[in-house]
Amino acid sequence: MATTERELEKQLKALANRRRLAILKYLKSKREASVGDIAEEISLSFKSTSKHLAVLAALDIVERDQRSLQMFYRLAPTHPAAVRHILSLL
Repeated sequence: MATTERELEKQLKALANRRRLAILKYLKSKREASVGDIAEEISLSFKSTSKHLAVLAALDIVERDQRSLQMFYRLAPTHPAAVRHILSLL
């Protein structure tokens, strides 16, 4: 499926943030983590981390799974070429 220019713009904007890149780098190394673990690792508040994760989830860059009261995130199994390339650089 070809990525339109608008979709590519949204993806690149989502990745043009150092906090989101830190989240992706952490998830790449850990495979899966809770919001609290991610927030602690990147030294950011729980609320701010949740907002960054929501941006990434909206573009299907990460997947989420709720277990009891905690939300866990992991990298989505497939990504558009541009996102895949940026993830390979982390």
